Amino acid sequence: MILNTNKNDSSIKLDQYQKLVQKLILQHQHPVTGLFPASPDNEHAWIRDNVYTILAVWGLSMAYKKNADMDEDRAKTYELEQSCVKLMRGLLMAMMKQKNKVEQFKSTQNPLDALHAKYHSATGDSVVGDKEWGHLQIDAISLYLLILAQMTASGLQIVFCLDEVAFIQNLVFYIESAYCIPDYGIWERGDKSNHGLPELNASSIGMAKAALEAMNELDLFGARGGPSSVIHVLADEAQKCQAVLQSMLPRESSSKELDSGLLSVISFPAFAVDDPNLISETRDAIVSKLRGKYGCKRFLRDGYRTPKEDSNRLHYDPLELRMFENIESEWPLFFCYLILDYCFQGDEIRIKEYGEALENVMVEGEDGMKLVPELYAVPTNQVDEEYKNPGCVERIALGRCPLLWAQSLYILGKLLQHD
Repeated sequence: MILNTNKNDSSIKLDQYQKLVQKLILQHQHPVTGLFPASPDNEHAWIRDNVYTILAVWGLSMAYKKNADMDEDRAKTYELEQSCVKLMRGLLMAMMKQKNKVEQFKSTQNPLDALHAKYHSATGDSVVGDKEWGHLQIDAISLYLLILAQMTASGLQIVFCLDEVAFIQNLVFYIESAYCIPDYGIWERGDKSNHGLPELNASSIGMAKAALEAMNELDLFGARGGPSSVIHVLADEAQKCQAVLQSMLPRESSSKELDSGLLSVISFPAFAVDDPNLISETRDAIVSKLRGKYGCKRFLRDGYRTPKEDSNRLHYDPLELRMFENIESEWPLFFCYLILDYCFQGDEIRIKEYGEALENVMVEGEDGMKLVPELYAVPTNQVDEEYKNPGCVERIALGRCPLLWAQSLYILGKLLQHD
């Protein structure tokens, strides 16, 4: 009787998460392409955001698979898995439309030849020109390859034919020199002063290193494959990425110094750093210098969505960045990363600490669902107070709510805690 009760409890809990995932995530998935638009008002689909968004769906499918004791649970597992396949194939098809750019980039390493970082969610077509966006984002392509490798290893069939295998192999070649290719990074802006200049980013190098290791000798057809469907990685490329990464940490880049985006490299999903001391040093630096009440700043003097940001200007001089000091927006997203980090460490005290901090800044939506907003900013009329006494002002939630990237990681953290 006790066993049956436990099974029922697990199923009930998973069904609650399934309703949450359906309501907050899957209902936004495009029925044709499988891509997620940035918001109801913005049909652009970013590679990075889409991959992070589907992780909650994949995590829930594996939870159902682990606890499935009825046909209904097995059916839900399959439905969730196919949503993952649909998204990953949607991104694959969008990128394959630009296969010529991959070939060009391997020769030129010119940012203008880079694969686009975002596509139209309804068609998979380009939405901005080569010169209109910082498309060279090696971390986004690397994240896609990393999750593709993990999903394939878990039994999902994402790649269907040898043409697609060849393209994935080309993507591996595309990212393998990440250790020496300046890119625009996880925040799509390159140099902190936003002059449109790419720079070496530790978060991109770390994600590429993780992807290269995951893809090495992977059979994209799974158990039914053969030599022609196996991906190959040059032996020393991942090692070069690791060497450069370790020499850069805890720094993100020459202009951004420290960056909360490094949490994705030292812990989930990349786990790209082998040295425990370097991991702790980087995490501690992020928490001590970038953490606030509402989340973590992306990096110091980040002007995005602050009251002092001038939306009509693309560039700032280095001296001007000082006006953003102490009023940088804080992102609850990074509390989600820290919760996942401590879940994998098994640190219950820290999980509780950051879990409570995150719950305090979540916004209640329809049906009482708790949503993770994109960021918290200082109100325009209280900037001077925040300058004088950092942390004293009550901030307001801005941007997308929920930010699907963050909401997905939040759900993933909850699933791990109920494991």
